[in-house]
Amino acid sequence: MGVTGQLPSVGRIVHYRLSQADADAIAFERTKLMGAPRNPATTGDVYPAVVVRVNGGLSVNLQVKLDGPDTHWATSRNYSAETQGCWFWPPRVDG
Repeated sequence: MGVTGQLPSVGRIVHYRLSQADADAIAFERTKLMGAPRNPATTGDVYPAVVVRVNGGLSVNLQVKLDGPDTHWATSRNYSAETQGCWFWPPRVDG
């Protein structure tokens, strides 16, 4: 089970913290794209992501929704609330 007793499943929204390799890959892909301006994606930034495949346990493939019209594929990523390159459950916000 995950830290909160939940297991990831396809279609769930989670948070993803970019690693340096992610930020570099996003920057590279963006040099090939033309069109709408995009805000920079830097190491440690947190973005929402959709679970597109569960590999077993807490390892998942994600489609990361960036701040702009593009996305980033993050494959075989593990759960960790603090580690770059990992996904975690969105914090609960009570009003």
